[in-house]
Amino acid sequence: MGRPPITMKRRSMLGALAGAGAAALGLPLPLSATPLEKIKERGSLTVALYNEFPPFHDQGKGIDVELAGALAQALNVKLSVLPFPAGEAMNDDLRNMVWKGHYLGYGPADVLLHVPVDRPLMQENPQVSIFGPYWRERVAVARRLDAVPTLESLSQLGKARVAVPGLSLAGWLLIGADGGAYREQLVTTFKDGVLAAQALKNGEVPVAAGNLSELQSVLRGQSGIAIEPLPSPRAPREGWAVGMAVKKDATELAQALQGALNDIAKDGRLAAMFDRHNVSWRPV
Repeated sequence: MGRPPITMKRRSMLGALAGAGAAALGLPLPLSATPLEKIKERGSLTVALYNEFPPFHDQGKGIDVELAGALAQALNVKLSVLPFPAGEAMNDDLRNMVWKGHYLGYGPADVLLHVPVDRPLMQENPQVSIFGPYWRERVAVARRLDAVPTLESLSQLGKARVAVPGLSLAGWLLIGADGGAYREQLVTTFKDGVLAAQALKNGEVPVAAGNLSELQSVLRGQSGIAIEPLPSPRAPREGWAVGMAVKKDATELAQALQGALNDIAKDGRLAAMFDRHNVSWRPV
């Protein structure tokens, strides 16, 4: 009898075995090597992280930096961080950092963190796989209880000054709320919600708004301060989940990263990462 035909499944298995053997011998991987095999061969995982994005990444530190390190460790490779400035739209970031690369010559990375796990975004970007939600962000407001005892609606702000980054969802919501009724009391010069929260902590304003993670990182546990969802009907009620993105054909890599994330969350390491940056994590 002749040798049995090599099915597509067997071809894939043989290719994977050949790639593993080549890597073990220090030989170049075949052209058919998967993204995960290439990562193993070079010994490093390149993770794209948003720059100047506290508490997730700022000056080489943050929650996403720690998570990236844990993911690389789970793959038994070193971490290589690729920081980059956010583009005008999420589609730009996915193109530049995941599937094509930036026209200035950097990227793409193996994986991009802090990607909204959003079905319309997935449909608009068929070149990538978005998965692994690890945090649910929300628009929030922090207030000094002695100045604003309750805040069930924005009208209860009275004339209190509010620190908020103008170029943010929180800023957009407050600027347009109730027909612009609060514009005169908004201080919108802050770059991010962390700086707005610091203004509240320093006594410059009685109220600050921004992302929940930003406000918590500065104000969580502070006596006499409440942090809660922004009482605006236009704010996303359930917030939005963020995860990670890889190229569409990086199926094995996505599965390995998802498995690693599951383990990191299950054994408490993920919650500990958030807690080290004063943010309260809960399962997404």
